[in-house]
Amino acid sequence: MEKYVDILVFMIAGAFFPLLNVFLSMPLRRNYPGDEKQMAYESGEIPVGDARVQFHISYYVFALVFLVFDVESLFLYPWAVVFRHLQPGLVLAEMAVFVLMLVVGLVYAWKKKVLTWV
Repeated sequence: MEKYVDILVFMIAGAFFPLLNVFLSMPLRRNYPGDEKQMAYESGEIPVGDARVQFHISYYVFALVFLVFDVESLFLYPWAVVFRHLQPGLVLAEMAVFVLMLVVGLVYAWKKKVLTWV
């Protein structure tokens, strides 16, 4: 139980330090309320239309699939660095299974037409 005390202290400090800074800075900062301050800033231009534009869900799914495959491809780098120091047959088989799972995921996304840009 004693080894978790450090983690608890860091969690409490991590939660309260930002809050303490925000509340201590409130009396020190300037406050000039006004209509211009409440308006959305768009590079100096006057905003036109509603700010809440609905995007097609396929954009989000496409970005999510890209992120998954991008992060998964990052796992290949450390494997390639330590490949010489490990048993080549076993490690190569494990990486083949890993890449096969990526390919199956890519084929699944392709069949579901997730990768088509609208």
